[in-house]
Amino acid sequence: MGTTVFERRRPPASVVEHALKPTRQAVFWLEDLPEGAVGGRPKLTRTIVADLVVVGGGYTGLWSAVLAKRRNPGARVVLVEAKSIGWAASGRNGGFCESSLTHGDENGMARWPDEMPLLHRLGLENLDAIEASEAELGMDFHFERTGQLAPAIEEHQLEWLREWADEAAARGEGDEVVYLDEHEVQASVASPTYLGGVWEKRTNGMVHPARLASELARVAEELGVEVFEHSPVKRLETPGSTGAVSVVTEHGRVDATHAVLGTNVFPSLLKRNRLMTVPVYDYVLMTEPLSEQQLESIGWRDRQGIGDMANQFHYYRLSKDNRILFGGYDAIYHYGRRVRSGYERRPETWNTLANHFFTTFPQLEGLQFSHQWAGAIDTSTQFTAFFGTARDHRVAYAAGFTGLGVGSTRFAAETMLDLLERRDNERTQLEMVRKRPLPFPPEPAASIGINATRWSLDRADHNRGKRNVLLKTLDALGLGFDS
Repeated sequence: MGTTVFERRRPPASVVEHALKPTRQAVFWLEDLPEGAVGGRPKLTRTIVADLVVVGGGYTGLWSAVLAKRRNPGARVVLVEAKSIGWAASGRNGGFCESSLTHGDENGMARWPDEMPLLHRLGLENLDAIEASEAELGMDFHFERTGQLAPAIEEHQLEWLREWADEAAARGEGDEVVYLDEHEVQASVASPTYLGGVWEKRTNGMVHPARLASELARVAEELGVEVFEHSPVKRLETPGSTGAVSVVTEHGRVDATHAVLGTNVFPSLLKRNRLMTVPVYDYVLMTEPLSEQQLESIGWRDRQGIGDMANQFHYYRLSKDNRILFGGYDAIYHYGRRVRSGYERRPETWNTLANHFFTTFPQLEGLQFSHQWAGAIDTSTQFTAFFGTARDHRVAYAAGFTGLGVGSTRFAAETMLDLLERRDNERTQLEMVRKRPLPFPPEPAASIGINATRWSLDRADHNRGKRNVLLKTLDALGLGFDS
């Protein structure tokens, strides 16, 4: 087996130790919200009769509530959240708002090749709508339509990038998907690890994750949505004779005509979905703001989001105040599908990320990290969201976004509302929407399989990307594990 660039170019241990010394465990995005933007909403302590009840105060639920009120301003819409708005994945992700609805073209082509032109268009329209919503709904979530840079950091990845650019050119997208040679990519972002790159110019925007959630909640309430926090849902009831659905909390309930479930990584209220996702823990570091001199040393004037080409990939971006968020690489699954705050602390992963950061940007030696945090991603076997209805068409759900939910949750909200309204349109006719992926197996098979897959992905990164028998078998079955 070979070595990776991060093993060949390790920074001095003293550099990493100095950089991590002041770091504290806290989510930068949540701390960076305006005063009063977090919490303060009441608990549900009574019975409410509504047209639509939304479970979950992350992007999926918030977009569903906002779009439902825009479709039908007179409808009574109620949203219940177990903790506070945006506290989980929606408030702590990297802020990559991608147009892809399929976790990239390669995954989409492997699963829904005939639908990819439509999925590509719908994804771009969805991203355009998110960008336009800042002005249209009076929101500010620091949206920047920067595109995304995919650098090759190993020789074998250059061939993948050339194929990617050639395929885009054949589709007439040569101006939007640009191949950069070693000189060009390092002129764009000055990392000595970059051997080439592809810059997708239209398909990605950057957002402030927690501001997106808090702004959606504010707009929802201005539209008339009733939002309740600290009201975990205990069960879902659908009495057969009433044609209604009831969401029951410890101290209250909502009786509604329809329900939308946006619980994502947390255990589903529907038994049929209990094995459809697994929680995978992802870890990030955030630097202190860069000085003008430090910014000049790395270039990055186009402020693209960046994600490298490895199986165990890194993603990184600039914040509005010029901090660098640097995350990814490890994707950790814990036995039993549990979501626990204790899993958010993993010093060995943050040490690995810090090492890889200074391999990527050795000129930033001396820079320190201010924040470190983690969170669980709802991973599905098809790497992207699945959809459906239940309980005699009273309940709609979407989950399994696998790390690409910042943009696609809006599309999911539109789709769930379409399904509840029994609309027959481009969204509801998609095979991706009509057919469910295979579930993950129960324990202990899930843990054995996932950890064997993680080991195999790491081996592929050490062997010029060559996939072993396990990975080839999973590819053939349409199964997988990703962050």
